Amino acid sequence: MLQPVLPLAALPDFNNEVAGLIHGYLFMPQALPQRLNAREATRLAGETLPENGFLWLHINLNHARAERWVQDHFKVDDDFFDEIHSASPRTRLAQQNDALLAVLNDVTFSQEERSTQNATLWIWCCPQVIVTARYRPVGMIERMHQQIEQLPFTAPDTLLLWLLGEQEAQLEQVVRRTSQAVDAIEERLLSAAIKANRSELGRLRRMLLRVQRLLAPEPAALFRLLNRPPKWLNREPLAELRIFTEEFSVALNDLASLMERIRLLQEEIAASLMEQSNRTLFLLTVITVLALPINIVAGFFGMNVGGIPLANNPHGFLLLVIVVLVFTLVAGWLALRRPQN
Repeated sequence: MLQPVLPLAALPDFNNEVAGLIHGYLFMPQALPQRLNAREATRLAGETLPENGFLWLHINLNHARAERWVQDHFKVDDDFFDEIHSASPRTRLAQQNDALLAVLNDVTFSQEERSTQNATLWIWCCPQVIVTARYRPVGMIERMHQQIEQLPFTAPDTLLLWLLGEQEAQLEQVVRRTSQAVDAIEERLLSAAIKANRSELGRLRRMLLRVQRLLAPEPAALFRLLNRPPKWLNREPLAELRIFTEEFSVALNDLASLMERIRLLQEEIAASLMEQSNRTLFLLTVITVLALPINIVAGFFGMNVGGIPLANNPHGFLLLVIVVLVFTLVAGWLALRRPQN
């Protein structure tokens, strides 16, 4: 007799690997952050957290069930995951329903390896829960995790502001390092390494454009948030957001000035290369003009016809040398004389 087929039991979402949970913490006032696993985080999601307490969950989007686990237990908006799947890595901070949505980028600028690498971090922040998600490891999260017991996080918005400060510091660091590289190129601009300088400036300009696209926040979304913030957002975080906006503006102005400086250096190098090419072309023209008389004379006297002058004159060769020399001097004077104006 056939046995009825029983449905497969769903895997419990209590394992960090199953849930895709990388870091989980419970923050309470006047207490150290408490490390949570997926089981404990799920249990707290069904309870009422104490006042001024909040959860931080950092998930790995490479796990297939990570999104489903967060949606089922923590009531994260579907728009948050729609933003993740939109594949738009540009930095932005905006209000999403009654929560805050942030997209940050962690950029690693290596002058030695001559490359930039970025990892995108998506953040969903509400009054008592903040969720951060990533595909690739994010350096700012790892730095925060290493010193999490020393950081004064009293609310989810303070954690978000700390991450914004880290991104702003990264932007300043990239501008500072690039400015040092441009200074070195400017010092050796007139050296023999002009070709290398030109390619290096082009690489730095492309890198700055990429960094500006990734790290610069969208001004429209940020201004909308500052003008109409969520009701649960306090005045102090809003004041810090305005300060971050001003700092970002200063860093972006420095970046724009640096890009303009690179463009001017590129134009100067291009003008120098063009001047060098013009000198080479002028030198070749002078050589051609100076060789013209002897070529004409050699062409005439090289004809195998009768009646060649000075053929029987014992001083014919000397006379021809004098004639060619005179024509060459006249041609050189005409080619090298400077115009009156």
